[in-house]
Amino acid sequence: MSEELISALCLVAVLEGLVLFAAPQGWKRAAEQLYAMPNQRLRAIGGFVVILGLLSLMWVRHQF
Repeated sequence: MSEELISALCLVAVLEGLVLFAAPQGWKRAAEQLYAMPNQRLRAIGGFVVILGLLSLMWVRHQF
């Protein structure tokens, strides 16, 4: 794996940890709401987030 990919995964872990540290009750409520959603809707949301993330990465790296 490249150093950039490992760095990105580490940053994801930091951000996830910050959310759990700063707002554990809010995270629990969000997790309960996600659990109640149908799989098809979760897949659609996940796909949207992936596309948004890739477009944002391209924009940040000026590849657009």
